[in-house]
Amino acid sequence: MSDLCYREGAKPATRKGILSAEADVNTPSIHSIPGTDQDRAVATLTLAFNTDPIVRWVSPDQGQYESLFPRIARLFGGRAFDHSTAYGTDDLAAVALWLPPGIDPDSDAMGALLEKELPEPDQERVFELLGQMDAYHPHEPVWYLPLTGVAPARQGLGYGSALLSHALQQCDQQRLPAYLEATSERSRDLYQRFDFEPLGVISVPGSPSMWPMLRKPR
Repeated sequence: MSDLCYREGAKPATRKGILSAEADVNTPSIHSIPGTDQDRAVATLTLAFNTDPIVRWVSPDQGQYESLFPRIARLFGGRAFDHSTAYGTDDLAAVALWLPPGIDPDSDAMGALLEKELPEPDQERVFELLGQMDAYHPHEPVWYLPLTGVAPARQGLGYGSALLSHALQQCDQQRLPAYLEATSERSRDLYQRFDFEPLGVISVPGSPSMWPMLRKPR
Protein backbone atom coordinates (compact mmCIF):
# COMPACT_ATOMS: atom_id res chain seq x y z
CA MET A 1 0.00 0.00 0.00
CA SER A 2 1.48 3.28 -1.06
CA ASP A 3 -0.04 6.67 -0.70
CA LEU A 4 1.78 9.96 -0.97
CA CYS A 5 -1.17 11.57 0.79
CA TYR A 6 -1.19 14.02 -2.08
CA ARG A 7 -2.91 17.27 -1.15
CA GLU A 8 -4.78 19.71 -3.35
CA GLY A 9 -2.49 22.56 -4.27
CA ALA A 10 0.57 20.40 -4.73
CA LYS A 11 2.41 20.84 -8.00
CA PRO A 12 2.84 17.35 -9.45
CA ALA A 13 5.58 16.39 -11.84
CA THR A 14 4.76 16.25 -15.50
CA ARG A 15 5.41 13.28 -17.73
CA LYS A 16 7.95 15.30 -19.70
CA GLY A 17 10.43 15.88 -16.91
CA ILE A 18 9.64 13.82 -13.87
CA LEU A 19 13.19 13.22 -12.71
CA SER A 20 13.98 16.92 -12.69
CA ALA A 21 10.62 17.92 -11.27
CA GLU A 22 10.73 20.70 -8.70
CA ALA A 23 14.51 20.82 -9.01
CA ASP A 24 14.88 24.26 -7.46
CA VAL A 25 16.16 25.70 -4.21
CA ASN A 26 13.14 24.33 -2.38
CA THR A 27 13.70 20.71 -3.42
CA PRO A 28 14.29 18.67 -0.26
CA SER A 29 17.43 16.62 0.14
CA ILE A 30 16.81 12.86 0.11
CA HIS A 31 19.00 10.34 1.92
CA SER A 32 18.99 6.73 3.08
CA ILE A 33 17.45 6.42 6.54
CA PRO A 34 19.60 4.48 9.03
CA GLY A 35 18.02 1.78 11.13
CA THR A 36 18.53 3.92 14.22
CA ASP A 37 15.90 6.31 12.83
CA GLN A 38 13.35 3.60 12.07
CA ASP A 39 11.02 4.69 14.89
CA ARG A 40 10.96 8.28 13.60
CA ALA A 41 10.31 7.11 10.05
CA VAL A 42 7.44 4.88 11.15
CA ALA A 43 6.01 7.75 13.18
CA THR A 44 5.93 9.89 10.03
CA LEU A 45 4.17 7.14 8.09
CA THR A 46 1.65 6.74 10.92
CA LEU A 47 0.79 10.44 10.67
CA ALA A 48 0.66 10.32 6.88
CA PHE A 49 -1.67 7.31 6.69
CA ASN A 50 -4.06 8.54 9.37
CA THR A 51 -6.64 9.43 6.71
CA ASP A 52 -5.73 6.79 4.12
CA PRO A 53 -8.94 5.13 2.84
CA ILE A 54 -7.70 1.54 2.81
CA VAL A 55 -5.79 1.69 6.08
CA ARG A 56 -8.71 3.25 7.94
CA TRP A 57 -11.09 0.72 6.41
CA VAL A 58 -8.94 -2.00 7.95
CA SER A 59 -8.57 -0.11 11.24
CA PRO A 60 -11.38 2.45 11.68
CA ASP A 61 -10.91 2.93 15.43
CA GLN A 62 -8.33 5.63 16.12
CA GLY A 63 -6.84 3.90 19.14
CA GLN A 64 -6.53 0.62 17.28
CA TYR A 65 -4.98 2.41 14.31
CA GLU A 66 -2.32 4.13 16.42
CA SER A 67 -1.42 0.80 18.01
CA LEU A 68 -1.65 -1.44 14.95
CA PHE A 69 -0.34 0.61 12.04
CA PRO A 70 3.25 1.08 13.29
CA ARG A 71 3.58 -2.68 13.69
CA ILE A 72 2.12 -3.31 10.24
CA ALA A 73 4.49 -0.74 8.75
CA ARG A 74 7.54 -2.50 10.19
CA LEU A 75 6.41 -5.88 8.86
CA PHE A 76 5.28 -4.53 5.49
CA GLY A 77 8.25 -2.34 4.66
CA GLY A 78 10.73 -2.61 7.51
CA ARG A 79 13.18 -4.75 5.54
CA ALA A 80 14.03 -1.60 3.59
CA PHE A 81 16.12 -0.53 6.59
CA ASP A 82 18.13 -3.76 6.35
CA HIS A 83 19.06 -2.95 2.74
CA SER A 84 19.58 0.83 3.03
CA THR A 85 16.58 1.41 0.75
CA ALA A 86 14.48 3.40 3.19
CA TYR A 87 14.64 6.99 1.98
CA GLY A 88 13.59 10.24 3.59
CA THR A 89 14.07 13.96 3.80
CA ASP A 90 16.58 15.39 6.25
CA ASP A 91 13.83 16.08 8.80
CA LEU A 92 12.12 12.72 8.09
CA ALA A 93 8.90 14.56 7.28
CA ALA A 94 8.68 12.38 4.16
CA VAL A 95 9.54 8.68 4.04
CA ALA A 96 9.57 5.96 1.38
CA LEU A 97 10.28 2.31 2.16
CA TRP A 98 11.49 0.59 -1.00
CA LEU A 99 12.12 -3.15 -1.12
CA PRO A 100 14.77 -4.18 -3.67
CA PRO A 101 14.24 -7.12 -6.05
CA GLY A 102 14.06 -10.41 -4.18
CA ILE A 103 13.10 -8.81 -0.86
CA ASP A 104 9.48 -9.20 0.26
CA PRO A 105 7.37 -7.98 3.17
CA ASP A 106 7.17 -10.28 6.19
CA SER A 107 3.78 -11.58 5.09
CA ASP A 108 3.59 -14.47 7.55
CA ALA A 109 4.19 -12.25 10.56
CA MET A 110 1.79 -9.63 9.21
CA GLY A 111 -0.92 -12.25 8.73
CA ALA A 112 -0.43 -13.52 12.27
CA LEU A 113 -0.66 -9.96 13.59
CA LEU A 114 -3.90 -9.25 11.73
CA GLU A 115 -5.41 -12.52 12.94
CA LYS A 116 -4.59 -11.52 16.49
CA GLU A 117 -5.69 -7.89 16.34
CA LEU A 118 -8.66 -7.75 13.96
CA PRO A 119 -12.17 -8.85 14.93
CA GLU A 120 -12.91 -12.25 13.47
CA PRO A 121 -15.79 -10.99 11.26
CA ASP A 122 -13.38 -8.56 9.56
CA GLN A 123 -10.56 -10.99 8.93
CA GLU A 124 -12.02 -12.73 5.88
CA ARG A 125 -12.45 -9.55 3.84
CA VAL A 126 -9.04 -8.17 4.85
CA PHE A 127 -7.30 -11.40 3.89
CA GLU A 128 -9.23 -11.51 0.63
CA LEU A 129 -7.91 -8.03 -0.13
CA LEU A 130 -4.36 -9.12 0.70
CA GLY A 131 -4.83 -12.14 -1.55
CA GLN A 132 -5.71 -9.88 -4.46
CA MET A 133 -2.64 -7.75 -3.74
CA ASP A 134 -0.49 -10.87 -3.86
CA ALA A 135 -2.08 -12.01 -7.13
CA TYR A 136 -1.20 -8.74 -8.87
CA HIS A 137 2.35 -8.56 -7.54
CA PRO A 138 4.79 -9.13 -10.44
CA HIS A 139 6.78 -12.35 -10.57
CA GLU A 140 9.74 -10.74 -12.32
CA PRO A 141 12.33 -8.73 -10.38
CA VAL A 142 10.95 -5.31 -9.40
CA TRP A 143 11.59 -2.52 -6.96
CA TYR A 144 8.53 -2.55 -4.68
CA LEU A 145 7.22 0.46 -2.77
CA PRO A 146 4.96 -0.86 0.00
CA LEU A 147 4.79 2.39 1.96
CA THR A 148 5.48 6.05 1.35
CA GLY A 149 4.04 9.10 3.03
CA VAL A 150 4.49 12.74 3.89
CA ALA A 151 3.64 14.26 7.27
CA PRO A 152 0.51 16.44 6.99
CA ALA A 153 2.42 19.65 7.75
CA ARG A 154 4.69 19.06 4.73
CA GLN A 155 2.14 17.86 2.19
CA GLY A 156 1.79 19.89 -0.97
CA LEU A 157 5.44 21.01 -0.97
CA GLY A 158 6.85 18.50 -3.45
CA TYR A 159 8.34 16.13 -0.87
CA GLY A 160 6.52 13.12 -2.25
CA SER A 161 7.62 13.87 -5.81
CA ALA A 162 11.22 14.27 -4.65
CA LEU A 163 11.11 10.88 -2.94
CA LEU A 164 9.75 9.21 -6.06
CA SER A 165 12.24 10.87 -8.37
CA HIS A 166 15.15 9.81 -6.15
CA ALA A 167 14.23 6.12 -6.24
CA LEU A 168 13.08 6.00 -9.85
CA GLN A 169 16.45 7.25 -11.02
CA GLN A 170 17.94 4.12 -9.46
CA CYS A 171 15.30 1.92 -11.09
CA ASP A 172 16.14 3.41 -14.47
CA GLN A 173 19.88 3.04 -13.96
CA GLN A 174 19.39 -0.65 -13.15
CA ARG A 175 16.84 -1.09 -15.96
CA LEU A 176 14.31 -2.51 -13.52
CA PRO A 177 10.58 -1.84 -13.19
CA ALA A 178 8.95 -0.34 -10.11
CA TYR A 179 5.72 -1.56 -8.55
CA LEU A 180 3.29 -0.22 -5.95
CA GLU A 181 -0.36 -0.14 -4.92
CA ALA A 182 -2.06 3.26 -4.92
CA THR A 183 -4.64 3.57 -2.16
CA SER A 184 -6.52 6.65 -3.35
CA GLU A 185 -7.58 8.14 -6.66
CA ARG A 186 -5.39 11.19 -6.10
CA SER A 187 -2.28 9.16 -5.46
CA ARG A 188 -3.12 6.95 -8.46
CA ASP A 189 -3.31 10.03 -10.67
CA LEU A 190 0.00 11.33 -9.31
CA TYR A 191 1.74 8.01 -9.92
CA GLN A 192 0.48 8.03 -13.49
CA ARG A 193 2.34 11.30 -13.99
CA PHE A 194 5.46 9.36 -13.02
CA ASP A 195 4.71 6.80 -15.77
CA PHE A 196 3.15 4.16 -13.52
CA GLU A 197 0.37 2.27 -15.29
CA PRO A 198 -2.62 0.67 -13.51
CA LEU A 199 -2.82 -3.10 -13.89
CA GLY A 200 -6.36 -3.41 -12.54
CA VAL A 201 -8.42 -2.67 -9.44
CA ILE A 202 -8.19 -4.36 -6.05
CA SER A 203 -11.32 -4.32 -3.90
CA VAL A 204 -13.69 -6.48 -1.90
CA PRO A 205 -17.33 -5.77 -1.02
CA GLY A 206 -17.48 -2.69 1.17
CA SER A 207 -13.84 -1.70 0.73
CA PRO A 208 -12.29 1.32 -0.99
CA SER A 209 -10.42 0.58 -4.20
CA MET A 210 -6.69 0.11 -4.65
CA TRP A 211 -4.76 0.23 -7.91
CA PRO A 212 -1.76 -2.04 -8.53
CA MET A 213 0.62 -0.04 -10.70
CA LEU A 214 3.76 -0.87 -12.64
CA ARG A 215 6.37 1.46 -14.11
CA LYS A 216 8.77 0.19 -16.75
CA PRO A 217 12.32 1.56 -16.69
CA ARG A 218 12.99 4.62 -18.79
